[in-house]
Amino acid sequence: MGAAPLASKVLVIDDEPALARALAVNLRAAGWQVETAHDGSSGLAAAADFHPDVVLLDLGLPDLDGTEVIAGLRGWTTVPIVVLSARQHGDDKVEALDLGADDYVTKPFAMNELMARLRAAVRRGQEVAVPAATTLDLGDLEIDFARKRVSRTGQDVRLTPTEWAFIELLARNVGRLVTREQILREVWGPVYAKETHYLRVYAAQLRRKLEDDPAHPRHLITTSGLGYTLEP
Repeated sequence: MGAAPLASKVLVIDDEPALARALAVNLRAAGWQVETAHDGSSGLAAAADFHPDVVLLDLGLPDLDGTEVIAGLRGWTTVPIVVLSARQHGDDKVEALDLGADDYVTKPFAMNELMARLRAAVRRGQEVAVPAATTLDLGDLEIDFARKRVSRTGQDVRLTPTEWAFIELLARNVGRLVTREQILREVWGPVYAKETHYLRVYAAQLRRKLEDDPAHPRHLITTSGLGYTLEP
């Protein structure tokens, strides 16, 4: 099923004891360090103590809704969050992604696919860019590849690992159209080829953070049906 990235830690927040145990057994067998929590409050506390490389989060928790846990985590950390849920409605998926989740896996799931998605989430959080230039100046925006940061009018903008991977790919191709397929493949991985709603959600999040007027963007431009361009 593929080994975990070296010494990676995963926090599993799920209120089904049997499922949590099964996940822990399979993850440890693949080389992960695993911590489990069975409700949202203990999950938030465990995230602060355990410092995971990725959080695997069930939305249906007994004390807090999973979306509240996502919001709680995003208040202080950019750790990748992979949602695991029986909710298959598109609106639930978009809401979770919009709040800052990095991926969404519906139950029932294949363990090898879940492992692949966890590994991809960790890689996005750990990748270090080695671009030809160390910074890209777009006027009001500056993209610092070495520090993996974006600043807007001199102020650092807090990005999740997935938001960074998205904007970095566009920045490496500044002024050129990057197709939807290329973005999905390079940011999320080959199994995401048809998840185009991810692009809409993350483009909207980036515009809210980077554009003066998100409804009329100057930098992050959509070409309908084709892809995205980062304009200087």
